Amino acid sequence: MKQLEQRVADLERRLVALEEAGGRPAPHPREGDLWALEGLKEQLSELGAAAGGVLFTGSVRLPTGEQYDWQYGTPADGLMDADWAESAEVFAALGHPVRLRLLREILGGRRTAAELAELDGVGTTGQIYHHLRQLTGAGWLHATGRGRHEVPPGRVVPLLVALSTARH
Repeated sequence: MKQLEQRVADLERRLVALEEAGGRPAPHPREGDLWALEGLKEQLSELGAAAGGVLFTGSVRLPTGEQYDWQYGTPADGLMDADWAESAEVFAALGHPVRLRLLREILGGRRTAAELAELDGVGTTGQIYHHLRQLTGAGWLHATGRGRHEVPPGRVVPLLVALSTARH
Protein backbone atom coordinates (compact mmCIF):
# COMPACT_ATOMS: atom_id res chain seq x y z
CA MET A 1 0.00 0.00 0.00
CA LYS A 2 2.91 2.38 0.78
CA GLN A 3 4.25 1.78 -2.72
CA LEU A 4 0.92 2.88 -4.24
CA GLU A 5 0.83 5.97 -2.01
CA GLN A 6 4.38 6.85 -3.05
CA ARG A 7 3.52 6.42 -6.73
CA VAL A 8 0.45 8.68 -6.37
CA ALA A 9 2.57 11.30 -4.56
CA ASP A 10 5.17 11.10 -7.37
CA LEU A 11 2.45 11.58 -9.99
CA GLU A 12 1.05 14.56 -8.09
CA ARG A 13 4.53 16.18 -7.98
CA ARG A 14 4.97 15.61 -11.70
CA LEU A 15 1.54 17.09 -12.45
CA VAL A 16 2.34 20.21 -10.42
CA ALA A 17 5.67 20.59 -12.24
CA LEU A 18 3.92 20.20 -15.60
CA GLU A 19 1.25 22.75 -14.65
CA GLU A 20 3.94 25.19 -13.49
CA ALA A 21 5.62 24.82 -16.90
CA GLY A 22 2.36 25.82 -18.56
CA GLY A 23 1.68 22.27 -19.73
CA ARG A 24 4.27 22.61 -22.49
CA PRO A 25 6.93 19.98 -23.04
CA ALA A 26 10.53 21.13 -22.91
CA PRO A 27 11.84 22.22 -26.31
CA HIS A 28 13.99 19.72 -28.17
CA PRO A 29 16.88 21.01 -30.25
CA ARG A 30 16.12 20.85 -33.93
CA GLU A 31 18.24 18.80 -36.29
CA GLY A 32 21.10 20.99 -37.44
CA ASP A 33 20.52 23.52 -34.64
CA LEU A 34 24.04 23.64 -33.14
CA TRP A 35 23.88 26.86 -31.12
CA ALA A 36 25.72 25.33 -28.12
CA LEU A 37 28.44 23.94 -30.37
CA GLU A 38 28.87 27.25 -32.19
CA GLY A 39 29.17 29.06 -28.85
CA LEU A 40 31.79 26.54 -27.69
CA LYS A 41 33.81 26.96 -30.88
CA GLU A 42 33.77 30.73 -30.44
CA GLN A 43 34.98 30.43 -26.84
CA LEU A 44 37.69 27.95 -27.81
CA SER A 45 39.00 30.15 -30.62
CA GLU A 46 39.28 33.05 -28.15
CA LEU A 47 41.31 30.77 -25.88
CA GLY A 48 43.45 29.49 -28.75
CA ALA A 49 42.47 25.88 -28.04
CA ALA A 50 43.39 24.35 -31.39
CA ALA A 51 42.51 20.77 -30.38
CA GLY A 52 38.90 21.71 -29.65
CA GLY A 53 36.95 21.11 -26.49
CA VAL A 54 33.99 19.52 -24.81
CA LEU A 55 30.90 21.16 -23.33
CA PHE A 56 27.98 19.66 -21.52
CA THR A 57 25.16 21.54 -19.91
CA GLY A 58 21.67 21.04 -18.61
CA SER A 59 18.70 22.54 -16.86
CA VAL A 60 16.76 19.93 -14.90
CA ARG A 61 13.72 20.01 -12.62
CA LEU A 62 13.47 16.81 -10.57
CA PRO A 63 10.15 15.19 -9.60
CA THR A 64 10.78 16.64 -6.12
CA GLY A 65 10.68 20.17 -7.58
CA GLU A 66 14.40 20.82 -7.16
CA GLN A 67 15.92 22.75 -10.05
CA TYR A 68 19.51 22.31 -11.26
CA ASP A 69 21.22 24.43 -13.90
CA TRP A 70 24.76 23.40 -14.71
CA GLN A 71 27.43 23.54 -17.38
CA TYR A 72 30.99 22.44 -17.81
CA GLY A 73 33.43 23.00 -20.62
CA THR A 74 37.06 22.06 -21.03
CA PRO A 75 39.67 22.14 -23.78
CA ALA A 76 40.28 18.71 -25.34
CA ASP A 77 44.04 18.90 -24.72
CA GLY A 78 43.57 18.39 -20.99
CA LEU A 79 41.24 15.46 -21.49
CA MET A 80 43.48 13.70 -24.00
CA ASP A 81 46.55 14.14 -21.81
CA ALA A 82 44.91 13.01 -18.55
CA ASP A 83 45.26 9.56 -16.96
CA TRP A 84 41.87 8.08 -17.77
CA ALA A 85 42.38 5.22 -15.31
CA GLU A 86 41.79 7.73 -12.52
CA SER A 87 38.15 7.91 -13.62
CA ALA A 88 37.54 4.16 -13.47
CA GLU A 89 36.02 4.17 -9.97
CA VAL A 90 33.57 6.91 -10.91
CA PHE A 91 32.34 4.93 -13.92
CA ALA A 92 32.47 1.58 -12.11
CA ALA A 93 30.05 2.89 -9.49
CA LEU A 94 27.49 3.40 -12.27
CA GLY A 95 28.09 -0.08 -13.67
CA HIS A 96 25.56 -1.88 -11.47
CA PRO A 97 21.81 -1.87 -12.21
CA VAL A 98 20.86 -1.58 -8.53
CA ARG A 99 23.10 1.46 -8.07
CA LEU A 100 21.52 3.15 -11.06
CA ARG A 101 18.08 2.38 -9.65
CA LEU A 102 19.08 3.78 -6.25
CA LEU A 103 20.31 6.99 -7.89
CA ARG A 104 17.05 7.33 -9.82
CA GLU A 105 15.00 6.75 -6.69
CA ILE A 106 17.07 9.24 -4.69
CA LEU A 107 16.62 11.87 -7.40
CA GLY A 108 12.91 11.04 -7.27
CA GLY A 109 12.65 11.77 -3.56
CA ARG A 110 13.46 8.56 -1.71
CA ARG A 111 16.40 9.70 0.37
CA THR A 112 16.85 7.23 3.24
CA ALA A 113 18.00 3.61 3.28
CA ALA A 114 14.67 2.69 4.89
CA GLU A 115 12.73 4.22 1.99
CA LEU A 116 15.01 2.51 -0.50
CA ALA A 117 14.65 -0.85 1.29
CA GLU A 118 10.89 -0.74 0.61
CA LEU A 119 11.58 -1.10 -3.12
CA ASP A 120 11.40 -4.47 -4.81
CA GLY A 121 14.58 -5.86 -6.33
CA VAL A 122 17.21 -3.72 -4.59
CA GLY A 123 18.38 -6.35 -2.12
CA THR A 124 18.79 -6.46 1.62
CA THR A 125 19.47 -3.45 3.81
CA GLY A 126 23.12 -4.53 4.01
CA GLN A 127 23.35 -4.70 0.22
CA ILE A 128 21.72 -1.28 -0.09
CA TYR A 129 24.26 0.22 2.32
CA HIS A 130 27.05 -1.39 0.29
CA HIS A 131 25.76 0.23 -2.90
CA LEU A 132 25.26 3.58 -1.16
CA ARG A 133 28.89 3.46 0.07
CA GLN A 134 30.12 2.72 -3.47
CA LEU A 135 28.15 5.64 -4.88
CA THR A 136 29.29 7.95 -2.08
CA GLY A 137 32.95 6.95 -2.50
CA ALA A 138 32.75 7.75 -6.22
CA GLY A 139 31.12 11.13 -5.56
CA TRP A 140 27.70 10.32 -6.99
CA LEU A 141 26.06 10.64 -3.56
CA HIS A 142 26.69 12.32 -0.27
CA ALA A 143 25.10 11.82 3.13
CA THR A 144 23.12 14.81 4.41
CA GLY A 145 22.64 13.53 7.96
CA ARG A 146 20.02 11.34 9.67
CA GLY A 147 20.68 8.58 7.18
CA ARG A 148 19.60 10.71 4.23
CA HIS A 149 21.43 10.71 0.90
CA GLU A 150 21.34 13.04 -2.07
CA VAL A 151 23.02 13.44 -5.40
CA PRO A 152 25.27 16.50 -5.02
CA PRO A 153 23.99 19.45 -7.09
CA GLY A 154 27.11 19.41 -9.27
CA ARG A 155 26.52 15.75 -10.14
CA VAL A 156 22.85 15.80 -11.20
CA VAL A 157 23.41 17.02 -14.78
CA PRO A 158 26.64 14.98 -15.28
CA LEU A 159 24.75 11.85 -14.19
CA LEU A 160 22.01 12.57 -16.72
CA VAL A 161 24.66 13.30 -19.38
CA ALA A 162 26.31 9.92 -18.68
CA LEU A 163 22.93 8.19 -18.96
CA SER A 164 22.19 10.07 -22.19
CA THR A 165 25.45 8.89 -23.75
CA ALA A 166 24.55 5.30 -22.90
CA ARG A 167 21.26 5.62 -24.80
CA HIS A 168 22.68 6.86 -28.11
